[in-house]
Amino acid sequence: MLKFNYYSPTEIVFGRGRKVEVGNLVKKFGVKKAAVIYGGESAKKNGLLDMVKEKLNDEGIEVLLLGGVVPNPLLSKAKEMTGEACVFGAEFILAVGGGSVIDTAKFVAIGVANPDTDIEEFFFQRKVVEKSLPIGTILTISAAGSETSDSAVLTDDVTGSHIKKGITTDYNRCKFAIMDPELTYSLPKYQIGAGVADIFMHTSERYFTNILGNHMTDEMAEGLFRCIIKFGPVGFNNPTDYEAMSEIMWCGSVSHIGLTGLGAKGDTPRDGDWSCHQLGMSISSLFDSTHGATLSALWVSWANYVKDENIARFARFARRVYGIAEIDDEKAAAAGIKKTEEFFKSVDMPTSLHELLGSEVSDKDIEDLALNCSYNKSRSIGCFKSLDYQDMYNIYNNAR
Repeated sequence: MLKFNYYSPTEIVFGRGRKVEVGNLVKKFGVKKAAVIYGGESAKKNGLLDMVKEKLNDEGIEVLLLGGVVPNPLLSKAKEMTGEACVFGAEFILAVGGGSVIDTAKFVAIGVANPDTDIEEFFFQRKVVEKSLPIGTILTISAAGSETSDSAVLTDDVTGSHIKKGITTDYNRCKFAIMDPELTYSLPKYQIGAGVADIFMHTSERYFTNILGNHMTDEMAEGLFRCIIKFGPVGFNNPTDYEAMSEIMWCGSVSHIGLTGLGAKGDTPRDGDWSCHQLGMSISSLFDSTHGATLSALWVSWANYVKDENIARFARFARRVYGIAEIDDEKAAAAGIKKTEEFFKSVDMPTSLHELLGSEVSDKDIEDLALNCSYNKSRSIGCFKSLDYQDMYNIYNNAR
């Protein structure tokens, strides 16, 4: 196990009915004005926003409601909200929603704390984040893990690059995350399935690394795999099953809190491979596809393409996660990949680009995706196997 620092300051407020504690939680920070960021109309229709505003007002906190965040959140929206929050004088940013809302809130918090700097400077990493407003969240979608992570991802719809990328900084850490599984009961099944896939992938990206020997970390990762594979389909088929939805919600946070990759960071900027996320973000950027679905659509193609770099790792995954008894590593690895494909299908997630996009994928589509992901052939991705433009092209092509 390599040396590492571990930092996870987010207060987790978990369980039925905990959403009503939002006023007390924000009050701790001594603020008088809070900007509440949300997505569509569901948070209004179900009364959640009204409750949030009431609880904050009861603590003497003035509220600015900022809605309209979309899936695959946009840089332009974050800039617009930053401007409104600055005029309002926001001292705290509260996200009410899932990963897209939380990621947008993180950029707004950075923007308001740095009013003289366009957030594009931070998005394109031309400037380093050195301060931000405090952020909290009420989680309504189990998926991205943004409530406990240090990352935030947006799509550039401003400069014309159409790049979906993120920034990683401890300033992105939420001060608290209210996690009430009942808030996820009304989600469409597709969103639940996509969230389950994303949760699986946050650990997959860390587990399949070229830095091994992290035994306790591997045990945590394998346990999380088993838990989401067990309860993901249960929650998908019965979204009001509290046990299943609570396990899915907690898996989502633990999967992206860094625990399942400790000791595997090495000289890479992140604790894992992250190829599938990079490949998937290009699909979301060009086709506006749901993030979790882009990952499931690519995973089998990616796994088959890279598995020979360390076939024993894929064999261990198959044996520890799925209980596959096959002695031969190659056969065990193949069985584990097949089982994962079946898992994705059990929550109605696509396992090919054709299934994801609902149409034939052209040669030009494959080329455009590889160019976007490689930043016009200027970068490679991944560490389990380093992937250049041609590798990316091959993985997309094999995923048709």
